[in-house]
Amino acid sequence: MTEIVLGVGASHSTLMNTHWDQTIHRDRAERFRDALFAARDRLAAARPDAVVLVGSNHFRGFWLDLIPSFTIGVGECVASGESGTPKGPQRVDVPLARQLAASLVDDGFDIAFSARLQIDHGQSHAVQYLLDGLDVPIVPLVVNVFAPPLPTLGRCAGLGTALRGALLAAPGDARIAVIGSGGLSHRLPWPDWRDPHGEDEEFLTRAWLDGRDNWQLYDARRRQIIRAAEAAINTDFDREFLSWLEHGTAGRLTGFTTEQLADKAGNGAQELRTWLIMAAALDHAPAEILGYEPLPEWLTGMGVAVLDPARGHE
Repeated sequence: MTEIVLGVGASHSTLMNTHWDQTIHRDRAERFRDALFAARDRLAAARPDAVVLVGSNHFRGFWLDLIPSFTIGVGECVASGESGTPKGPQRVDVPLARQLAASLVDDGFDIAFSARLQIDHGQSHAVQYLLDGLDVPIVPLVVNVFAPPLPTLGRCAGLGTALRGALLAAPGDARIAVIGSGGLSHRLPWPDWRDPHGEDEEFLTRAWLDGRDNWQLYDARRRQIIRAAEAAINTDFDREFLSWLEHGTAGRLTGFTTEQLADKAGNGAQELRTWLIMAAALDHAPAEILGYEPLPEWLTGMGVAVLDPARGHE
């Protein structure tokens, strides 16, 4: 019988790779990094046979010519390798991925699939830090969190529940871990692609539309625009969300609309859809918070949590 043995939620930031020496709050950064390493050790101890890796897209693997709400990689998977993250082919558990895709469709989710998927740091950051040294294949699941209209938070929770059912019904006796990569609160200087204002927003929208074959040509200016942004971290929201995870009530996030979540915690908080899917796949087992650090240099509230179903519900 297939078993879900662990869930992990973790923030990501490529600035860990590119601007570590410019990080002012080095003590916070080191504590966050140590929390990632601790989560990596928990994953190693759980001995998963495969990892369902739920992450976001930052317009390096998907572009505005086609943006599905949910996409599962069922064949080749290549990481774009931006900002010092892993680059090149990633090992996919193809039979499990295809079984999950079929099961989710049967369960009423018109999920897209890709036999040649390109991912970016929305998932490869987790490969770099959480799966470092672990010889384990992934099943990549990409969630649209930046190109409105976005899937509702309720739909994401439902997908997590359906994913749980699909995993538990999978043939064999595999041990599966689920990772949600993204968040917490942060605001990126990214436009609503439907109504860009000013030179920078028009440039970004054009990059998102035209970047499929040459995204690297846009990357330097993209980074400049992001680095010029001011941090907008809501520590109260972050701590409240982490408390919900601790008490197995992360489903409360579905009470937010997309607009309300952006107002409360920034457009980057839309990535919490990945945590919500992971938590629902773990049946909202109570989480252990391994770390939380607000890092304005990285524009983001950085958190790490582990959900161990062996702990049971309190």
